Order: sequence, then structure tokens, then C-alpha cells
Amino acid sequence: MTVKVLVPTPLQKFTKDQATVECTAGTIVELLDSLDAQFPGIKARLCDDSGNLRRFINFYVNSEDIRFLEGKDTPLAAGDEVSIVPAVAGG
Repeated sequence: MTVKVLVPTPLQKFTKDQATVECTAGTIVELLDSLDAQFPGIKARLCDDSGNLRRFINFYVNSEDIRFLEGKDTPLAAGDEVSIVPAVAGG
């Protein structure tokens, strides 16, 4: 299934400065593999060495936080929009 991925500015250096890319994937895990196949090195910025999503990167599927869905096993459907959002901290 083709999904649209919204890429944050800090990661656009991996996507040739594209803010939006399309990938074929049925889950977030498959999406990460698809992104890395198209844009080598991006997965290392999104996942740790164990393959788990980094804590400071948030993923949203159609504006729903995947932490409240099925995490990295969240299913994707054709036409879904996945947003990658780096966490912002401050004080």
C-alpha cells in the first residue's frame, strides 16, 4: 500500500530535501525498511541499534500517535499519511 510520509526538516538531508515522500508499506516497521531502501541511512536516525523506535521521535498515522495504537506494528492502509515528528524539549 502506498502511504505518504511527512519528513521533518532535520531528516530532509536524507530525502534529497523532499518534505513529502511516498512509500509502500503495510506497517510502520515495513515503512522504516522502505524508507531506508529509498534513502539509505534514514532508518539509523529513527531507530536504535536494536531496531526500536527512538524515544525522541514520534510517529503519527493520520494524526493518531502510534504509541496509542499498535506502536511500530501499527497497520497502514493505502492513502494513509504518516508524520515523523522529532520531540521538542525545553524549559
